[in-house]
Amino acid sequence: MTGTVSPHPVIVVGSGPTGLLLAGDLAAAGVPVTLLERRPRKISNLSRAFGVHARTLEQLDARDLADELIATGSTITRLRLFRRLSLDLGTLPSRFPFLLITPQYEVERLLERRARELGVEFRYESEVVGLRQDADGADLDVRGADGTVVTHRAAYVVGTDGHRSAVREALGLPFPGTSVIKSLILADVRLAERPDSVLTVNGAGNAFAMIASFGDGWYRVMGWNRDHEVPDDAPLDLDEVKEIARRALGTDYGMHDARWLSRFHSDERQVPRYRVGRVLLAGDAAHIHSPAGGQGMNTGLQDAANLGWKLAAVVQGRASDGFLDTYEAERHPVGKAVLRSSGGLVRLARAHHPALRAVRALVSAFANIARPVRTKALAQISGIGYRYPAPRGAHRLVGTRIPDVALESGRLYEALRGGRFVLIAPRSLPEPYGNRAGREDLPAVERWAGESRTTVLVRPDGYVAWAAEDADAAAVEKGLTFQFA
Repeated sequence: MTGTVSPHPVIVVGSGPTGLLLAGDLAAAGVPVTLLERRPRKISNLSRAFGVHARTLEQLDARDLADELIATGSTITRLRLFRRLSLDLGTLPSRFPFLLITPQYEVERLLERRARELGVEFRYESEVVGLRQDADGADLDVRGADGTVVTHRAAYVVGTDGHRSAVREALGLPFPGTSVIKSLILADVRLAERPDSVLTVNGAGNAFAMIASFGDGWYRVMGWNRDHEVPDDAPLDLDEVKEIARRALGTDYGMHDARWLSRFHSDERQVPRYRVGRVLLAGDAAHIHSPAGGQGMNTGLQDAANLGWKLAAVVQGRASDGFLDTYEAERHPVGKAVLRSSGGLVRLARAHHPALRAVRALVSAFANIARPVRTKALAQISGIGYRYPAPRGAHRLVGTRIPDVALESGRLYEALRGGRFVLIAPRSLPEPYGNRAGREDLPAVERWAGESRTTVLVRPDGYVAWAAEDADAAAVEKGLTFQFA
């Protein structure tokens, strides 16, 4: 082992979507950040995630990436579950009322480009093999490609290194949960026959299959066969994938030229704590879910959007270290809710006992009839329905996600691209900062395009920090203290 490398403000471990978004946000805020990745440099075209939900697209829009990502895939506006339940994504109150079908590697490509342009330092073939921390920082023992171990010191470390997180294991944190599906298959294939829709999903008997188009001639196939549940390392060939598709969908669409075949099992797990001192966890390192609803990657990206601006404020001395506790307080309940919703969907989808099938039919029928149930399901799956805890007596908007409202200067999510808080004020409110106007450490001031009398302080991640009706300059000045409360 060699000596300690000079201190870093922040080290992010893991260059998947969560780590890339977080590192980019920190760099955009002016925080030097180093990103460590165990693998060699490569954006693999073989990745599990393929769906980007509305709330994630809103976050990418705030980073000027959404429209470019949308161009890489196809959109669907209706989700069909259990053959009977239909959810209309077109009713979502968002600029993105759809599910974008595009492979994870396209998300990673854009996020990596942004991170590099912002100055993130990438170190590949760097495996974390030890971690210690004290009151002032954390030491990471990192083994390089040549086998040499170097200790890197940082003020803060964030583990975004997946479900087998070395950072989480070094902290000694448990990862409790269960296996929901013991044996899933994944394949990327070409098809001789084109399916009728971008996303084809169905189950029949003891088989389930899904086919999603990547838009470039390749299709992602996922499925399971209850009658053939085997270990992850059992051999898998294209004939087995075809058989599952035929049983579940009635056809295999002429699958050929598989470029990737893989087995895996689907777990539901969540770490009890997202923060231990100077070390935090995000994405799959903190929680993993069943694939139902396609919420895994999206939830991790929302973790990063929540954490990035908070960590930047602490590192730069604009907030106390204790402010980081709000990350766990806000995101842990969301991770738990996603576990419940995705787990519920997969259990209903796999229902085998007649009583459970009856429950599934009842749930589907009721959801189709009851608009509030459909609305809540859509809000959860898309990510736009989650809100964060608000102080007692706070305005009803505090903690809620704010949509892309119209401003005199354009759209809110364009205004959020500066990475700052945004104060949306009525047209009638005088300049709230007086001679301090234009200071970079104060929220950007925008005006409603309409006649709203509500003043809203919007966090960099698009959630409301403070709001008031008919506020005067003194009330706004007081409200600014909510930036880091």
